[in-house]
Amino acid sequence: MELYEVELMVNDRAVSARVRAETTLLDFLRENNFTEVKRGCSKGDCGACTVLIDGRPVPSCMTIALQCRGKKIYTVKSLGSWDKLHPLQQAFVDHEAVQCGFCTPGMLMTAKALLDEKPRASREEIREAISGNLCRCTGYQKIVDAIEAVSKGGKK
Repeated sequence: MELYEVELMVNDRAVSARVRAETTLLDFLRENNFTEVKRGCSKGDCGACTVLIDGRPVPSCMTIALQCRGKKIYTVKSLGSWDKLHPLQQAFVDHEAVQCGFCTPGMLMTAKALLDEKPRASREEIREAISGNLCRCTGYQKIVDAIEAVSKGGKK
């Protein structure tokens, strides 16, 4: 089994490891202690593992780690801290858009990408953007409300 050296920029930090050619970005991240990236379906269907790659939301379970050389990868931990939540994180709390929390990291990263591109996104645009992120608990209404609140406030 041949191993390849890969160095990635994750949350503005260089991370390197030796990986097999088929190692997914999800596996690379979790094996390097980025456990905030959740393993859901491992088929690209649920969005739980969504990260931003060069600003675009991407399911990390469907992305090969070696393909990410030279790209900037951001996980939900890049958004804010316990002391200072990102406006999206605060809106999710304020609007009670978090129940079990499993989908939240991917949902937040998808919302971040949307608002970076369209700071004043409409409810329809929000619904479309998060359509690849499955949530079994909330029914989506509170999630859409939270993202819309940030959109209306203009903070991203």
